[in-house]
Amino acid sequence: MRIGELARRTGITARMLRYYEEQGLITPQRGDNGYRDYDEALIERAEKIRCFLDAGVPTRAVAPMLHCVEHPHEVTPDTAPELRAMLVRERDRMAERIDSLERNRASLTDLIHAMDRDEAQAARSA
Repeated sequence: MRIGELARRTGITARMLRYYEEQGLITPQRGDNGYRDYDEALIERAEKIRCFLDAGVPTRAVAPMLHCVEHPHEVTPDTAPELRAMLVRERDRMAERIDSLERNRASLTDLIHAMDRDEAQAARSA
């Protein structure tokens, strides 16, 4: 499939997909005409990449994380201690971000409820 089709099916812009390619995160085949040809497997991979990046994982950490997710049978504790340490750091950083997002969501919910109460009170007074 062409990049436009991959973009449509994943919801990721063609520009971002090209960035993934520049970073070595996805590798399309090249046709005889030189056009990129993205296979079906890249749909799921591109979606995983987007999820990692949306979670705040730095681009440099995405490739090893993808490898671990896609080939868990190859990952053993003695394979790469530095990789494990990086994964733990990223997991902990994501947990902190999730906590922060949950606090922000709770604050927004409280504000919305307060606004709803004020609006209801104003309607009763009118």
